[in-house]
Amino acid sequence: MDDLRRMAVFASVVQHGSMSGAARALGMSPSAVSQQVRLLERAGGVTLLHRSTRKLALTEAGERYHAHCAALCAAAEQARAELAAAQDAPSGELRLSAPVGFARHVAPALGDMLGRHPALRLRLLVDDAPIDLIQSRIDLAVRFGRLPDSSWAARRLCAMQWWLCASPGWLARHAPPLDPDALHAQDWLGFSREGTGLRLELRGPAGTMRGLVVQPRIASNNQLSIQQMCEAGLGLALMGSMDVQEALQAGRLVRLLPQWSFGTLDIWAVTPQRDAQPAKVRQAIEALQGYLRALPGVSF
Repeated sequence: MDDLRRMAVFASVVQHGSMSGAARALGMSPSAVSQQVRLLERAGGVTLLHRSTRKLALTEAGERYHAHCAALCAAAEQARAELAAAQDAPSGELRLSAPVGFARHVAPALGDMLGRHPALRLRLLVDDAPIDLIQSRIDLAVRFGRLPDSSWAARRLCAMQWWLCASPGWLARHAPPLDPDALHAQDWLGFSREGTGLRLELRGPAGTMRGLVVQPRIASNNQLSIQQMCEAGLGLALMGSMDVQEALQAGRLVRLLPQWSFGTLDIWAVTPQRDAQPAKVRQAIEALQGYLRALPGVSF
């Protein structure tokens, strides 16, 4: 590293034509600049500069050596420029990880950003299982719920509400539940661990809290599959508010007990590093949050 520093000092001396000129540009004393050049010459066993009281002149060896030193300084300057550009304009590949159910939101959330920055590429990895950010070289991951402790940086984007839904076909065959007490006897779809029920925490219009445990007749580890089975009339399901807007508007699902709150689910942006986030990550997080802010049933 000392040699690299001395090469930069030498290139500055040649650029400015004097030790004092290089010293002013580098914020060093002329004697310190002269010492760095002498150490460089001693290490190489050659004379790089002819010195006189009036001027400096490159030796033949100095001319050849200076060409490499100048190229080194130019490469360093280019690297600094690239780093500065990365701080301002998104470019390169953005590796984004998201659960299967969130994949439908990526295009409307990031489409405008990708359109404005043609140098930016997107690689979307969709998986309901958590992906190791370091091993998979993930820049940004969208995660739901409670996060485990880790060294990664997490920023809360928003929280979506859980809505109780059923299909018109199911409602045609069953009496709709009018209060939480009627939920025990229904066919349920949802996430459930082996041998355990689905725990519900409800808040009523007056703030009344109710806790229920129901046993899903059909369980899955994939929320999209649960929604598809709910639309097919196989039972009741708690659906994320941001996921069922289209189905509700199209009449494929109906929201039940809207006066009751079934809780919320936090949505996070997780990155493998805490500081110096590149522009592609910073702006992607901002775009995701802006998109989510406009969705019904989302709170901040």
